[in-house]
This record gives sequence, structure tokens and C-alpha cells, in this order.
Amino acid sequence: MDWQAARDAFQQGELLAYPTEAVYGLGCNPRNQAAVEKLLALKQRPVERGLILLAADYSQLVSFVDDLAIPQDKRFSVFSRWPGPVTLLLPAAPQVPRWLRGESDQIAVRVTGHEPARQLCRALNSAIVSTSANYTGEPPLVRGDDVRATFGDKVAWVMDAPTGGASRPTQIIDPLSQQIFRD
Repeated sequence: MDWQAARDAFQQGELLAYPTEAVYGLGCNPRNQAAVEKLLALKQRPVERGLILLAADYSQLVSFVDDLAIPQDKRFSVFSRWPGPVTLLLPAAPQVPRWLRGESDQIAVRVTGHEPARQLCRALNSAIVSTSANYTGEPPLVRGDDVRATFGDKVAWVMDAPTGGASRPTQIIDPLSQQIFRD
């Protein structure tokens, strides 16, 4: 795997594609507004919806989450779900920009259990924006070759590895209220 090419693309604000638990994801550096805007434009996705951040472990997410706002009695229900195919809506840290969290005061985050995606986040030493690799309204792509054929040079780096085999996108829940947003 050419991790240096992935790191270079990530630092230069380019888009990356990688396998997740169920489908290929498109991502970029969550700290780079121009990269996030490029991703939203490519997907034709409104900024108001917010984005998911994917990480190898919680330490890569802690700067995006208002960790002190997670009550002590809820911490087990939050952290016992990871690593795994569950995206959690957690209180966003005050500095998290609207172009990541959308109109919410929460941020959608996941510590993935899918090893190729974990390896990518470790190689980048960062969480990565994660949204399905497809145009809005089209079915998500599940192979690197399909990502290349669909997006061409709009995606600078594509990781060739299998998805995790899940048949549906990850569940999205608010572990503080137990509300399910996507089952």
C-alpha cells in the first residue's frame, strides 16, 4: 500500500476513497475546509446535513468531540460500541466548524472495526471525513475500480481492499438519548 501517496493527497486537500464496513467511502482531511467543500460539491451534498468522521481509535476523534459533555453514566454506552459499525452523534467541540457538523450541535463519529479503514486512519495519523462513494441518489460503490470509473481523477487516491461485507450502511444513533437516526 502506498501510504505516502495517501498522506500527500490528504495533506494537499485531495479526496481519497477507501473501503468501509459496507461500501466504499469518499473522504478528506476534516481540518481542511477547501477539501470538505470539494467533497460536498462532488457528492452534491448540502452542508447542512453534516458529515461523518471515521477513525482508528477515539484519540483521533477527541479534538472534534466535547468529551466533557458526555455524562459519566453514559460513557459505557458510548464507548462499548467501538470499534464497530456504529456511528454515534456526540456533542461537538466548540471549535468544530459548521462545514463538518452541519446545522447540528453534534458531530457524527465512528471508530471503525474494519481493518483497511483503520490502517488508513493510522497511516494518516488522523480521523478522516467519511461519506459513501457515490453521487447523491445513486447506489454506493463497493469496489475501488468502480470508484475510479465513476470519479476518475476527482479522487486522488483509491485504496484497493475489500469492504467489510455488511449489507447496509452503519447504524447512526445518539447514545445519550438512545434515539436511532439510521438503523
